[in-house]
Amino acid sequence: MIDKRVANVAAAMDGITDGATVLVGGFGAVGQPNQLIDGLIEQGARDLTIVANNSGVAEFGLAKLMKLRRVRKIICSFPRSAGSFVFEELYRAGEIELELVPQGTLAERMRAAGAGIPAFYTPTAFGTKLAEGKPTAEIGGRNCVLEYALPGDVALVEAWEGDRWGNLTYKDSGRNFNPVMAAAAKLTIVQVQRIVELGALPPEAVVTPGVYVDRLVAVPHEGPQG
Repeated sequence: MIDKRVANVAAAMDGITDGATVLVGGFGAVGQPNQLIDGLIEQGARDLTIVANNSGVAEFGLAKLMKLRRVRKIICSFPRSAGSFVFEELYRAGEIELELVPQGTLAERMRAAGAGIPAFYTPTAFGTKLAEGKPTAEIGGRNCVLEYALPGDVALVEAWEGDRWGNLTYKDSGRNFNPVMAAAAKLTIVQVQRIVELGALPPEAVVTPGVYVDRLVAVPHEGPQG
């Protein structure tokens, strides 16, 4: 019997190794798997590469993980935002690496990884510092930059509903980076707000099929949504 549910967050984090590339869903506070991030902090893995929309705020979640010196590198689109002082302090001190990626390119790099596409050309960032050292080509009269797929060892995902097979739905703007990250990782761990009976999810509502999900843990909603 297929059953991807695990008892708790600690069980969901089992086996994450030092040096892993971890994809973290969410756009700001919306759709971010906060309890899974806390579980990763408790689990203890270090020397991590984090892929996320931003670099966290204040001293909780991603920012706490960085403050504990557990992150070697962050790949994101918005490293500086209101309250991102932990990242700024570490970056100025040379204690964390940054790879800056335009938001659409970031999403497409992970989508490509999930689809088995090794690389793609995009006009985004051509002629800027972000394109330095990258192959370029003129396609259809537009200058483009070659970008490589961005797979993860682990994806931490937040979803609205799921069943024991791992089929997932998302609510409103909680459907941001989560679906592409779920498909792009070797190990996909999901915190879901509600686990429903098998067959209760309308097939047309399923955004992430269970084939992409490895572990599912029920976590009641506590933060912003929608």
